Amino acid sequence: MKQKYRVGLGYDIHRLVEGRELIIGGVKITHEKGLLGHSDADVLVHAIIDGLLGALAMDDIGTLFPDTDPKYKDADSVKLLTQVYKLVQESGYKINNIDSNIIAQSPKMMPYIPKMKTALAKVLGLEEHDISIKAKTKEQLDAVGEKLAIEANAVVMLVCV
Repeated sequence: MKQKYRVGLGYDIHRLVEGRELIIGGVKITHEKGLLGHSDADVLVHAIIDGLLGALAMDDIGTLFPDTDPKYKDADSVKLLTQVYKLVQESGYKINNIDSNIIAQSPKMMPYIPKMKTALAKVLGLEEHDISIKAKTKEQLDAVGEKLAIEANAVVMLVCV
């Protein structure tokens, strides 16, 4: 018998570097640095993907979309999220809600959060009020606090359809 609810936790971190666009939550953010990664390194979308995969008790994002595969070089993470959302649907679930954090010392994320919610809701067939995105800092502690990286985490709840 299929479980009525499933919960997954996702996490991601990427180093900030020059010469890359900064894309978080499917939104391009104005900043002098971007995130280093095989794909577009969208930490929020990667955390949500891992949360969805975790809720389904599947392998993680790196196993499903390996950085050793050239077809994922500079991949649009929102397109990867679309593929994972299809797995959710094929498994007989829908997303009930997402709660997430973007942890960055800079740039400020708050001005971009409404656009992120709109972009993610569209892809995941959700209402914007079903997605929580909060902006946090590390109070100048560790690599994130020193503006060397950005991280994100997400909790997702799936419900059986």
